[in-house]
Amino acid sequence: MDLVSHLLNSLFVMASLVEARDPYTGGHLWRVSQLSYLMAQDMELPAEAVSQITLGGFLHDLGKIGVPDAILHKAGPLTDEEYTVIRTHPEIGAKLLGNHPLAFLAMDAVSLHHETPDGKGYPHGLIAADIPLAAKIVGIADAFDAMTSTRPYRQGMPIAKALDIIAEKLGTQFDTELGERFIRMGKTGVFDEVVGHSEPGVRLQACPSCGPIIAIPRKTRSGAVIACPACRSRLKVFGNHEDWLLTPLNEKETAPPLQLDPDLVRAMAVTIRNGLGESVAVAA
Repeated sequence: MDLVSHLLNSLFVMASLVEARDPYTGGHLWRVSQLSYLMAQDMELPAEAVSQITLGGFLHDLGKIGVPDAILHKAGPLTDEEYTVIRTHPEIGAKLLGNHPLAFLAMDAVSLHHETPDGKGYPHGLIAADIPLAAKIVGIADAFDAMTSTRPYRQGMPIAKALDIIAEKLGTQFDTELGERFIRMGKTGVFDEVVGHSEPGVRLQACPSCGPIIAIPRKTRSGAVIACPACRSRLKVFGNHEDWLLTPLNEKETAPPLQLDPDLVRAMAVTIRNGLGESVAVAA
């Protein structure tokens, strides 16, 4: 493994810590990265740009490492004060990423994915022309996944409804041209294998108490014991990824379970490394 691959792996490990701390977003980083990848591919961007945007999608929430557990773990809607704290995560992410040799690959997505064309986004209130392409793409993907994902206090929206909301906010929250492209893609069904999944072909599973937030790694076999990342209830799984049955054991896990399959993370790092080619050799 070359130096660039090692450095990419370190970025993926950093991002994985976010999902280890945030119990309600199992697979969110993978889904946002895949939605971003699909859009970059549809735009026929160069391979290097596609890889950077995919990486940015995976790392975009890096700054949530600095958000208190009481806010990340809250089962209900956030108060205004808590939302103010959440809004600091792009700047925290930029600081965490800043000294990494490959920071330039993902900085736009990490620090600017909540900027909006109307200038009402954060942290800088940039207007449309000043928001980088990667940040615009990841911002759409992030919002779409948030709308279509289930939380303890609300059900995830159907894809069609989420696309309608994006359409209503073109030019204000979302870039018009990119948003229209995303909507067209969504209507073809290309996002169906991403929404509600934690990796290719692997659907999120539902905790009896917390809803569909459990990311079961592909290598899991029938009879294994897993834990819900939110309530930490231990569950025995039977069947396979086509039809899991989760049985509560009336026991609690003491440590938060990992939500990202290490094999998936390694595979993504290899794919991105291949797409970047020799363009990062000097920077590393």
